[in-house]
Amino acid sequence: MPPFYCMIMKINIDCGGCYRKIRDALLKLQELESHLIERKRGRVIVFGEFDPQAVAIRMRKMINRRVQILEIKEAEVGSGEGEAFK
Repeated sequence: MPPFYCMIMKINIDCGGCYRKIRDALLKLQELESHLIERKRGRVIVFGEFDPQAVAIRMRKMINRRVQILEIKEAEVGSGEGEAFK
């Protein structure tokens, strides 16, 4: 089982069309649990069990824009805030 990652990427989001293209590409990636698009800051945060470099490369190919990885954090599944809901 691959590790659970939180990855922050920098992507230039100029307009509504760019935003929709990025959102649609993120929804097509099956390995992502969830995502957050910070339009004003030009950042995309993704969560899930995936290979960070592979996801960044696939995103770049899907949206035809430069994708820069800012930060990758590895999280342990079953720890943290999720414990409060069990």
